[in-house]
Amino acid sequence: MKKSKMRSEASSSSNNSNRKGETVVGDCGTCRSSCGYCKSSGRTSITHGLWAYSVTVDDYQDLLDRGWRRSGSFLYKPDMERTCCPSYTIRLRASDFAPSKEQRRVSRRMQSVVYIPRFLDGTVDVEKKSVELIKDPSTSNCNKVSSSVENNSLSHNNEENNKEEEILQFLSGQIDNAVQLCIVSGQFLSGIQLPKASVKKVSQAKRKLLVEGMENLLYTSNIAFQLAATLNRAQLAEKDVQQIRVFGQSIEDTGPSPKIIAAKLASSLIQLAETSGLSIRACNGHLNFYSAMKQASLDEDVHIGTVSKESAKTCESKGGCLKNSSEHPQAKRHKLQIRLKRSSFDPQEFELYRRYQIKVHNDKPDQVTETSYRRFLVDSPLVFVPPSGDDTVPPCGFGSFHQQYLIDDRLVAVGVIDILPRCLSSKYLFWDPDYAFLSLGKYSALQEISWVKENQTHCPTLQYYYLGYYIHSCRKMRYKAAYHPSELLCPLRYQWVPYDIARPLLDRKPYVVLSDFASLQNESSPCISENVMGCQHDDIGQGDSNDVRMDYDYDDEMLDPESESDDDEPDTETSRQTVGVEDGDISNIVIRGQGTRDIQRVFGPIQRRSLESQLRKYMKVVGAELSERMVYALGSYL
Repeated sequence: MKKSKMRSEASSSSNNSNRKGETVVGDCGTCRSSCGYCKSSGRTSITHGLWAYSVTVDDYQDLLDRGWRRSGSFLYKPDMERTCCPSYTIRLRASDFAPSKEQRRVSRRMQSVVYIPRFLDGTVDVEKKSVELIKDPSTSNCNKVSSSVENNSLSHNNEENNKEEEILQFLSGQIDNAVQLCIVSGQFLSGIQLPKASVKKVSQAKRKLLVEGMENLLYTSNIAFQLAATLNRAQLAEKDVQQIRVFGQSIEDTGPSPKIIAAKLASSLIQLAETSGLSIRACNGHLNFYSAMKQASLDEDVHIGTVSKESAKTCESKGGCLKNSSEHPQAKRHKLQIRLKRSSFDPQEFELYRRYQIKVHNDKPDQVTETSYRRFLVDSPLVFVPPSGDDTVPPCGFGSFHQQYLIDDRLVAVGVIDILPRCLSSKYLFWDPDYAFLSLGKYSALQEISWVKENQTHCPTLQYYYLGYYIHSCRKMRYKAAYHPSELLCPLRYQWVPYDIARPLLDRKPYVVLSDFASLQNESSPCISENVMGCQHDDIGQGDSNDVRMDYDYDDEMLDPESESDDDEPDTETSRQTVGVEDGDISNIVIRGQGTRDIQRVFGPIQRRSLESQLRKYMKVVGAELSERMVYALGSYL
């Protein structure tokens, strides 16, 4: 090897002049491990690994844009052609985000339970859209939701139907919220699957059949009957339990009646009654929603359970209808705080992580250690960059952070994120299993997207939200594409391709050079567009009903640098398609290590040839530009 083939640290000092530090990595070569996605029995997950002693935020941003991720201080990139589950980096331009109906519902559910003083360094504007929709059924706004009484028409435009459906879903969600709060407070049995609420609309024709005083009934739900049946069955199964605490009472042998459950839910929904203008009453086990106005304008026919005259009369005569009014105590509204702190070990966070791993991921207690937690979610090689005040760095700075979610000062979730020059990169989230009903995984993702949009005023280059890896072959990972419109990174040319274009290809095979398909898009757009629209979003979000936001790379099983190495295998990179892949000169790689800067004297001819082969492979996986910026560490260089 000629002397010009490699360059020691002494020949370049450009990295040392970087005010944001320097990137120093050790090459771990090709690593094999078991796969946490397909659960294969062998070591089928194949990646290239780097051990990062330090990484600048600029270099890590560029590594992300070449398909790399980090687990603690270990950087890894899937060998896309050989690994069992090809993993595509996925991102979303925050300003283009279009929340789905389910995502809006998650946000409203949280807002109905808590008030939010601040989010990180910015103020959150709490949406009141759903409340406004149901506030006054007799106004013109509500008339847009339903058909006109005067016209008595059965045809509605799409906007009216969507708004009507949104009201029903919103009310159903509020009831589910109240049920879950009863579970958390110990008023309902925990650990059993309870039915979801369904709210139905009472048509104008049905209202005319009701007794006086029931004309203003707009919506009804029979969820209390379903809950009573489920809770009674669960109680009978608990042979060793003699008493069950229900609403502060000791009930022996029998569970709560539908009347008691409906009354409790009506009382819990007092906040909704005050903000929406609806009157909420429990009537013979039914949970009813009434208009505050004498005349209700909603008349769309809906298939619902019959509310009979006899039932209504009995309800009134026996005082069974409990009005949700000032005679009930004010429901407590909880305080949500969201705090951002630099990555560091916190015992309270570790205890929450431990509970989450054991209850949600079914880890064995002896597997969840402080050491593994530190290595996975606390340790970070990123060099912190403090705020500069010149619109190039956000107020919190760049680096690795833990974002804490607290309800009434109780830690309920922690998001592990990296804030970089062009994006917020979400790494992992763990939450309190007792608060699963709040969908904290989805909610935190929405807040992180909002944070990016809010902080663009401080740092205009900060535009994207990175969700980690999208693995089409793993259905649990497909939920990430529900944050629309997202893009996937082409594994060969490192160009971003819209998800809607990539998905039809990934339906056919797991590894695709996405940029090839994107380049043909202009020639065949009508056909491709039709194919995309035909399959778009039909299974996105399936499989994450427990809101396991996956949870950003946990199931990559923290590839260890000491994993089985394939360095003796032929370099398949050199045999792959190379169109668009940049060339570089390994003599430009800065090398550090072995206690000396004279590389030529340290290595003999055979060792130099081996190192040269290793450097070529390294340059291919990180790219020529990054290979010249980062310091390549040999052995224990410190």
